[in-house]
Amino acid sequence: MTDYKHTRNPGIAFNSDWLDSIQMNRSAIERRCATLTKRRSIKKEWQAAWLLKSLRCMDLTTLSSDDTPDRVNRLCAKARQPLRPELIENLCLNGLKPRVGAVCVYHAYVETAVNALKNSGIPVAAVSTGFPHGLNSMPRRIEEIKDSVAAGAKEIDIVITRSHVFAGDWQALYNEISTFRKACGESHLKTILGTGELGNFRNVAKASLVCMMAGADFIKTSTGKESINATLPVSLVMIRMIREYLEITGSYVGFKPAGGIRNAKQSLEWLILMKEELGNKWLEPDLFRFGASGLLTDIERQLEHYVTGRYSAAHRQPTA
Repeated sequence: MTDYKHTRNPGIAFNSDWLDSIQMNRSAIERRCATLTKRRSIKKEWQAAWLLKSLRCMDLTTLSSDDTPDRVNRLCAKARQPLRPELIENLCLNGLKPRVGAVCVYHAYVETAVNALKNSGIPVAAVSTGFPHGLNSMPRRIEEIKDSVAAGAKEIDIVITRSHVFAGDWQALYNEISTFRKACGESHLKTILGTGELGNFRNVAKASLVCMMAGADFIKTSTGKESINATLPVSLVMIRMIREYLEITGSYVGFKPAGGIRNAKQSLEWLILMKEELGNKWLEPDLFRFGASGLLTDIERQLEHYVTGRYSAAHRQPTA
């Protein structure tokens, strides 16, 4: 499993005064994101190094309605060997053995993935609690978490009940996440906010804080199934709350943008954001992940261009 360098977030008591104090300045947030990525130009060997960092922080994912055990096994094989051997050799990485952060699947395929990744050190993450809408009954959602943990999932990606956010019932959201945290046991809890459906930045900030108060180990933008998924402004709101939570409680919480991150350039933008706002600790897979299915192919293409000076077609890259 991933070597987590920090003690898990134990959570704190619900604090309504802290929530009430949250304010968001949309124009300042958007201005910061518009200028942030233009201040850094990452080229040549530095770009290659950052792309390898993106690879290490990737949750290689398949969440399709037509998933099969064979597809999951191919995905796990790709997770074990994300780059072609000749590309690894040309990058002088023979002693490092690149690998992804985790493999993310539906509960039905957790056992398949666990068996396929045996002895690799790569954890299996399971989407749970009625993914992607999170509208199953509470007993069924808890049962699903426990079943995934029993099957070997080391990380559980749960979907919050968004109606709690719309109703401003933050205590109910806190109680829900606390219950999910308990059901996870030793497995890490990643809470999916569905930010594209939360209406405004203040709701995103409050939902992020409530999840962390309740003991979430990661906060995640989206399921990848919404019409609007991960964006830089929403990500900035969430990681600012992570920073504030760390300053006040001393507890580290990870961040996972998911949905719509399909090319290498986008992955660099998020790495820049993490480095600028939270520092180097959040450039490691124990505190930062990409939820992605197609990103790896473009990273391979960019790394091949660095080695050969030529771009290859996407279909030339070995995919899961």
